[in-house]
Amino acid sequence: MKLHGRSHDRHSLARLAGDLSAAGGVRSVVLDDGTERGIRTLEFRTGAGLSFDVLVDRAMDLGGAEFEGRGFGWRSATGFRHPALHEYRDDDGLSMMRSFSGLLLTAGLDHTLFGAEVDASQYRYPPRRTASHGLHGRVANLPARLTGYGEQWQDDGRCVLWAEGEVRQAAIFGEHLRLTRRIEADLGGTEIRLTDRVRNAGFDPTPHMYLYHVNIGWPFLDEGTRYEIPVSRTLWQTDSVAEQGVSNVDMPAPLPGFIEQVYEHELEPDANGLVRPRLVNERLGVYFELEFDTTQFPSFFQWLHLREGAYAVGFEPSTHRVQGEAAAREDGSMTFLAPDEVRLYTTTFRVGKLR
Repeated sequence: MKLHGRSHDRHSLARLAGDLSAAGGVRSVVLDDGTERGIRTLEFRTGAGLSFDVLVDRAMDLGGAEFEGRGFGWRSATGFRHPALHEYRDDDGLSMMRSFSGLLLTAGLDHTLFGAEVDASQYRYPPRRTASHGLHGRVANLPARLTGYGEQWQDDGRCVLWAEGEVRQAAIFGEHLRLTRRIEADLGGTEIRLTDRVRNAGFDPTPHMYLYHVNIGWPFLDEGTRYEIPVSRTLWQTDSVAEQGVSNVDMPAPLPGFIEQVYEHELEPDANGLVRPRLVNERLGVYFELEFDTTQFPSFFQWLHLREGAYAVGFEPSTHRVQGEAAAREDGSMTFLAPDEVRLYTTTFRVGKLR
């Protein structure tokens, strides 16, 4: 691996420093002020300019992220609010907006997209004939059980920084879904690897929807930043696209009163079913890239939120189309996991220099 312009292995690093943290690593801290107080956080540093935070008490989502001192993980005014402050049905189901910040917000595990009231008869509990959902489901505000983290040398000479935990979403006479998440980054590397395993740990067929809300903010996002997305066709877009006419390729500076523009695109995968949409900032000479498998995430949404004070853009791979759960149930595309059934999701977040 290369660190600070020189190649190093385990032995050479040990000669230079008595603790690997001189080069990089994973550190456990607890946030201790304001609405973030009490959130367990893992700080990753790869030693190659990439640093990012894993919010253990927020489903092990990714919070702040930087490359060579420049932020790319979106930081909103909400901060990383402690989940104990979260009320799922607050704001008519839009309560997610009070804790919406960071590089990754996970949506699911049984519902994504806008709120819906759907049949819950599979749980066989007469007082609960329906289930009521808020925007993007519950999982992002559930603490994980941290099962391990640290640095591990591999046989091929790599040192892998890693963390793993389990998030449990469960109710009596309701769903029992478990998310096992593993996050990896190589010492000397510039990518984050995410492996998610969602299992129906209950004994009833259970709805499953999954979406990653990947959010890029300033300074990676700035006037002139460009989207590069392998779009074969656009399937849907919000009315605000026609009303505002703002490009979804070349980004403007923050706009007063901007209404979010959302697109559902059909993407063109490579021979392995992978796509790599990216955001390119020529002025800084950097890019952000998201790699995912279209067999795992067959739908993709592009999110533009270019308003003053909340300036962000998003990449949203999804298991279901934008019309949401009620429509998916009606057209037969809704996913129901059988007892002990598992779905696997493997995704890579990558940053780098253009030259």
